Amino acid sequence: MAAIGDRIGTDIITAMKAKEADKLTTLRMVKSALKSKEIDKREPLTDAEEQSILTTLLKQRRESVESFTKGNRPELAAKEQIEIGLIEAYMPQAAGEDDIRAIITGAIDTLTKSNGTRPTPKDMGAVMKTVQQRLLADGTRADGKLVSELVKSELAKS
Repeated sequence: MAAIGDRIGTDIITAMKAKEADKLTTLRMVKSALKSKEIDKREPLTDAEEQSILTTLLKQRRESVESFTKGNRPELAAKEQIEIGLIEAYMPQAAGEDDIRAIITGAIDTLTKSNGTRPTPKDMGAVMKTVQQRLLADGTRADGKLVSELVKSELAKS
């Protein structure tokens, strides 16, 4: 599979030829965010770093949709929603709730074995850290808010 930056570059050319102005604007914005980070780092980005940047861009768009909806600006919220769809096309498939729950359960079991007591809601930070590391190691994409809620509900069961 081609790197995200490479795919965006070829899609920009396609969008220019097809005269898709909105798509072109969004793709150029994504490419400039990737290029900016690459310049800051002074070396090419890894796939994980590119995904991280796209995740940040998606989070920003979702917050904007929420703000525009509250501010009674549905046309701006719709524009952001379209951008979210375009950016998500470059992300790997997100993990389902069941997959995330299985990773959380495994993380809680690991932490229980390491110190002998089952983690409580006070140990949320440690559990979240372990879960995030496992998601990253698996190359799995998951919404942080969903992961946080699932961890909270699993820890409340103790």
